[in-house]
Amino acid sequence: MCLAVPGQVRDVREDAGLRVASVDFGGVRREVCLETLPQARAGDWILVHAGFALQCLDEAAAAELLAWYGES
Repeated sequence: MCLAVPGQVRDVREDAGLRVASVDFGGVRREVCLETLPQARAGDWILVHAGFALQCLDEAAAAELLAWYGES
């Protein structure tokens, strides 16, 4: 089974021609490719799987997922 995890975009930049972001996952920051979600901006909540952004979430949906995962 594969899980997508919600995280909050902290900053967006270009790296080697790709749009990437530093995303905060409960205090752990990882780089995520935003090419699949070009509308994502700093402060947005996104759903991430295997280093790729899948969709934007509102804050309530992110909180619900984090609670379901037992992280909140």
